[in-house]
Amino acid sequence: MKFIYISLGLVAIYFVFQSFIAVNALKTEKQKFRLVLKDKELEIRFYPEATMATVFSDAFNYKGLASNGFRKLARFIFGGNEQNTGISMTAPVRMNMSEKGSEMSFVMPEKYNETNLPTPNDKSIRIHKSTAQYVAVISFGGYASDEKINEYKQKLIQILNQRKINIVGDYNFLGYNAPYQFLGRTNEVIIPISWKE
Repeated sequence: MKFIYISLGLVAIYFVFQSFIAVNALKTEKQKFRLVLKDKELEIRFYPEATMATVFSDAFNYKGLASNGFRKLARFIFGGNEQNTGISMTAPVRMNMSEKGSEMSFVMPEKYNETNLPTPNDKSIRIHKSTAQYVAVISFGGYASDEKINEYKQKLIQILNQRKINIVGDYNFLGYNAPYQFLGRTNEVIIPISWKE
């Protein structure tokens, strides 16, 4: 009987912890966009320019990029900069992966731009403005993997081809959750497109 009570207590603590993480994730500043179209298969969004901190990696897949790129960028926002200033984490983390190499980007909080953002101690981190663009978006839950990302990328490409929507750039993977958030995870694959409103 004691074992059952302990087990129930641990399960309750787990769900309270996961709920706390999910509530905090809702409070995290997210990259701004304007929703242009939404249906059961995809979304079309317009992303204005945003200030990004980006690191290049010679990894060519999600698994190779995820840990190394994240560590470098996390050090920067947790005070690894010339001003020793902490910068709030935002969502999503953006990843662009190809056989030529990969990039991971943290979107900087909206109050920062290229002139007032603390300077990274790690000179391999590039601070820049993203290009304003229209993108097609497909979402999936759970933990991301190279297989899942590729599956949803191909699915999105197929939908765009069927609808005769022109693809104008490489796909990106967007991750929204901390590794220790098990419930309510959100992942997206986005592809830049040609779109007229």
